[in-house]
Amino acid sequence: QVQLRESGGGSEQAGGSLRLSCAVSGYTYSDYCMGWFRQAPGKEREGVAAVRDDGATWNADSVKGRFTISQDKAKNTLYLQMSSLEPEDTATYYCAATTRRCIVGTLYRSAFGYWGQGTQVTVSS
Repeated sequence: QVQLRESGGGSEQAGGSLRLSCAVSGYTYSDYCMGWFRQAPGKEREGVAAVRDDGATWNADSVKGRFTISQDKAKNTLYLQMSSLEPEDTATYYCAATTRRCIVGTLYRSAFGYWGQGTQVTVSS
């Protein structure tokens, strides 16, 4: 059974940094895609960044140059390094995974079948 568990959320001031982690278990597929999504109160869940099994990564335009997704395959952990945080980044952040290979540049929520419980990130001005 695939399980995703996020950690690392918290409160930070604008301009600061946070690193989110996602521990993955029960996931042993050779073709996969993993990503980070976020959902602010009253808004739709949106894609933030994704990484594919071949190492390709991509970000949403809203976080380009500020957020970096990475993975440690030995530790079965996905990361999201967030820098230059803005109040607009305040949201619940979710880790997601799919056994299908993603198309580079896409962040479709419907493409991901496995989700973590989310971790809250709050950025104050």
